[in-house]
Amino acid sequence: MRVLVLGAYGLIGLEAARLLMREHEVIALGRSRSHGERVLPGARWIGADIAALDAPEKWAPLLEGVDAVVNAAGALQDGARDNLIALQDRAIRALIAACEAKGVSRFVQISAPGADENSGTAFLLTKAMADEALRRSTLDWVILRPGLVWARTASGGTALVRMLAAIPCVQPLMLSDARVQMVDIDDVSAAIAASVSGAIPARADADLVEPQPRTLGEIVDAVRGWHGYAPARWRFEAPRWLGGLVARIADLGGWLGWRSPLRTTSLLSLEQGVTGDGASWRRAGGAAPISFEESLKRRPAVRQDRVFARSQLVLPLIVLCLAGFWIASGLIGLAHADAAASVILHVGPMPEIFVIGGALADIALGLALLWRPWARNACFGMIALTGAYLIAGTALTPQLWADPLGPFVKTLPAAVLALVCAALLEER
Repeated sequence: MRVLVLGAYGLIGLEAARLLMREHEVIALGRSRSHGERVLPGARWIGADIAALDAPEKWAPLLEGVDAVVNAAGALQDGARDNLIALQDRAIRALIAACEAKGVSRFVQISAPGADENSGTAFLLTKAMADEALRRSTLDWVILRPGLVWARTASGGTALVRMLAAIPCVQPLMLSDARVQMVDIDDVSAAIAASVSGAIPARADADLVEPQPRTLGEIVDAVRGWHGYAPARWRFEAPRWLGGLVARIADLGGWLGWRSPLRTTSLLSLEQGVTGDGASWRRAGGAAPISFEESLKRRPAVRQDRVFARSQLVLPLIVLCLAGFWIASGLIGLAHADAAASVILHVGPMPEIFVIGGALADIALGLALLWRPWARNACFGMIALTGAYLIAGTALTPQLWADPLGPFVKTLPAAVLALVCAALLEER
């Protein structure tokens, strides 16, 4: 069979595509074709923004020869890079109509537990809209609703859990009593493959969750032990208002392109509970998913897991510190341009131009770091500009290397921090 997988380098889509490639020809769709070809060689990649495919005729060329479609695409919340109505509703309804017109019969939809017309978040509501459109179609559809997915790769909610579990000595939590059902990525991938092959009957609508729910606090404790860290010496429950404030700040970051797992949608979903009817999958003919304990045993934590958890914990501080440093440096340079120009009077007739130009470049790089699509390149720009400052400064004012305040020496750790930031900002 020829299978089109949407969101094929996402957490679920990537593992599902890898499994499907064992028996089928996979056409993988993601925003970046080059990124997809790096992470999943062997698939035929299509680079496209799903949100822009809002009419059946736009999907038609992508469905030539396709026998089945797996929709593993999605986003948590609206932001600079995501429009939920366009991505999870409008484009998928257009795809369903195109599949009917092109004779693509099998359609596997990855939805979420609790997605219905009364959903309290745009994420769940738009998923429910696409689910309903699929139910009304003539296709042989299967709707799968995974709980919180545990995999070797951390993403979304599980990335947040790993970060929380990696905080040294103390264990802050919020909504620690929230009920969550986990599911292993291997069980999700196997369910998708079974649904594509026809082993699961058409028009099955099932939750993919472990047998029993557990609390968020229990999950964080289990992951802390999985990391190999000692139990926290001090635990405290953060007030809801504090979590709401952090989530609102993260929401603002979303409009700058940052996809933080701790946004308003995450909190609302936890309050509602990430739970489902595990028996529905068994009634559809599927095997019971393994427990979260078994998931952890299958993939023992290694050093890379601990490094990821703690590095991602400090990444927001690194970004804000670097951006603040460069913006403040530029503003100070503009405010004291005359004093700075007096140091390099021998450069030429207009040393103020050099000072003001450098200050504006500093501010521009600091602001660019806050815009996620430019952030990594901004880090490299900071390193390059620091090198240019040091080379020019050494040639023009070498005495500043011996200045007691260390204006040249202090730029070196800032450049190294920018290099660290660039490494941590690499997309998975």
